[in-house]
Amino acid sequence: MIKRFSNFFHSENSVRMASAILLITLTISNVLGMLRDHFLASYIPTSQLDIYFAAFRIPDLIFNFLILGAITSAFIPVFCDFISNNKMEEGWKVTSILLNIAAVIMIFAAIVLFFLMPYLTPLVVPDFSFEKMQKTTELARILMLTPIFFSASYIFSGVLNSFNRFVAYSFAPLVYNLSIILGTFILGRNIGIIGVVYFVIIGAVLHMLIQLPSLFKLGFKYTFSFDYKNASIKKIIRLMLPRTIGMGVNQLMLLVYTAIGSALAIGSISAFNFANNIQTMPVVVLGTSFATAVFPTLTTAFTKNETDKFVFYLNRTIRTVSYLLIPTSVAFILLRAQIIRLILGSGSFGWSDTKATALALGYFSLSLLAQGLIPLLARAFYAMKNSKTPMYISIITVAVSIAIAYPLAQKMGVAGLALSFTIGSYINLILLYVLLVAKYRGMLSNKVINSVIKIVIISAITGFIAREGMLYFANLVNMNKFIGVLEQTLLTLALGFVIFVALSYVLKLEEISWALKRKINGKEIEGEPVQ
Repeated sequence: MIKRFSNFFHSENSVRMASAILLITLTISNVLGMLRDHFLASYIPTSQLDIYFAAFRIPDLIFNFLILGAITSAFIPVFCDFISNNKMEEGWKVTSILLNIAAVIMIFAAIVLFFLMPYLTPLVVPDFSFEKMQKTTELARILMLTPIFFSASYIFSGVLNSFNRFVAYSFAPLVYNLSIILGTFILGRNIGIIGVVYFVIIGAVLHMLIQLPSLFKLGFKYTFSFDYKNASIKKIIRLMLPRTIGMGVNQLMLLVYTAIGSALAIGSISAFNFANNIQTMPVVVLGTSFATAVFPTLTTAFTKNETDKFVFYLNRTIRTVSYLLIPTSVAFILLRAQIIRLILGSGSFGWSDTKATALALGYFSLSLLAQGLIPLLARAFYAMKNSKTPMYISIITVAVSIAIAYPLAQKMGVAGLALSFTIGSYINLILLYVLLVAKYRGMLSNKVINSVIKIVIISAITGFIAREGMLYFANLVNMNKFIGVLEQTLLTLALGFVIFVALSYVLKLEEISWALKRKINGKEIEGEPVQ
């Protein structure tokens, strides 16, 4: 039994298997994320949660700006070349060099920012009181340890993804969320938010350690080298710069949103982050997971000049993600208040907090399709060694999002921040799609647009019927109790699911047959998508 689990944990995965693994584990991870937010909302006052979420902004900026962009856009394509050309000795050497350089940069950044943090915090939360600024500075200094461990962990993830091994990679966020839950439950309700932060650090360490066995199983050999003049390291740096800028401007947007939120009602930063966390769940499970699973395949196909295979995977993944996220968006908009009440509505999280978060969630939910497809289309560019185009698009969309955020927040409160985020997401998606078609003709099939239109139509019909059902079900249950809200939500979702699937069959959407069949045109397909 142990041997079978070990083989499964370290084995190579097909695109279909990788998608299934990521779908399951990311679903579990997001369930844990809901529990994490539930305990945070129950045990920590929203004024303290504002501090907690604000303290993450600078550490997240440093990690995303310096490390994450290099892995997703630069390291994986370069490492896939080593695998394709059977040059693994050089591949492990480059991995070690990148690990060493990343560790030095992150440690240096943590030391420097420890001293600079008191001067940076007022820029992040200018309208916080002096006491809240001091607490934010204290937590941010501690959280600067997380980029050190995450930098190594995400490099390990890049290696595992390149080898199409997704099990250990997908378990990493599970242990991270479990650690925060334990911290909230054990220390959060006793010593406050500082106890949670300690377990955030422990979670980051576990996120890294759980991937090490699979890495060594692949034959990883660590070498103590800082050869930054290595040709592959230079190539990674050259490819990562555009992505780094793109990631940086996105983090800058969140910094600006946090600054604006600090001037709004108490709990606005928490409402924004809670709503963002909840709407991110379907995006990660039903969007990013597919993009992550298919990225190594797209990279390898482009490297081998297998254009048909590249187009084959890209188009089907776009349509599959659309089929999953468009009705999910409708469901989230329809049930936004119920979702917030079920996940957060207890303990220190009052009714005013629930209303503000539910409204923000509604506007965030409009962006699910865009957020689900942006990682996929961006990775299509990365696979083709083009990281500049997504960077330029990110800069444009973030500039627009920031420009409209303040006036919208003044009129709508925290919901205005969510709306500005959604508008920026669709600008990003449209520009990526248009430029992908313009730069690489034939990459996207005409069937994609037709498919999306059909899915939108049946989702709208489903939403209308489900809304009537939701109002009817409210009369059958006690809406003042948790169990009553849960019953109404489940009944509404069940009704919507039946209607959506039935309409899919009526319109003969290919996407539903992909989920249920393994034979296409009489041929057995092992994880192969169709256009």
